[in-house]
Amino acid sequence: MATELTFYKMSGSGNDFVVLDGRLSPPEAWTPRAVAALCDRRQGIGADGLVVLSPAPEGEGQVRMDFWNCDGSPAAMCGNAALCSTRLAVYLSLAQPEGMWLQTEAGTFLTRCLPGPGELAELNLPDVVLPGDHPPVVAPGGAAATTLLTVGVPHLVVEVPDLEAPGLMERGAVLRHDSGSGPAGANVNFVGQDGPAGAWRLRTYERGVEGETLACGTGAVAAALALAWSGKAVLPLELVSRSGRSLHIRATLSERSATGVWLRGEGRMVFKGAMSAPARLR
Repeated sequence: MATELTFYKMSGSGNDFVVLDGRLSPPEAWTPRAVAALCDRRQGIGADGLVVLSPAPEGEGQVRMDFWNCDGSPAAMCGNAALCSTRLAVYLSLAQPEGMWLQTEAGTFLTRCLPGPGELAELNLPDVVLPGDHPPVVAPGGAAATTLLTVGVPHLVVEVPDLEAPGLMERGAVLRHDSGSGPAGANVNFVGQDGPAGAWRLRTYERGVEGETLACGTGAVAAALALAWSGKAVLPLELVSRSGRSLHIRATLSERSATGVWLRGEGRMVFKGAMSAPARLR
């Protein structure tokens, strides 16, 4: 077997991934330890997570996305990884740009590439149920309104007056294990506005990364829906990620759910390289 594998470094609005062709490197070849070593930013390639893309057994137009966080833990879904996977699946001739079905542990989603500049893609997510009330939490600046939503994975949305407040991510590390977020905890999304009519901005403390990521696709969806449900923003909504790049969310709200949920954002190939194959492939 080959001792080298081609990899693709992808960026979804700053949320970065190493992506592999599953026909050459099947998902079962990757142990948590190997994933963590690969994603290490000092001794590996460095990334927020690993993606393996494979043809799905259902046939043409069906692509399988297996995803791991940078600590080696598997995750059911990642919005930005899905956008990157959509663009790369076309590059690898696994699917057509007009549309594909992307299979994940969280379900199967319709995705497609968008024409024009920016290497954009969009992802159709399942209906999102309006959750019950979540008690306010203490964040830098005082008690903050919060919403707990599941968009592929659990997200705690915390509205704060100052996204640059000292200790914000340290507070995120605590809230990530909030007892109301379930046994596995949740990603923590701090959202704030640049003045009364300014842009909405988002910072995310992400579980599995156990730190801040430059963008979070499903977190942006959760934040946009929380803001729309509370009447503080109107859909469609653009959220500016920590990288400065924007994610666009559209949906239709009813009393208890959001339907027709779409996430649009970047799925950019940064570079292509070669890496040592994991031991199971040698």
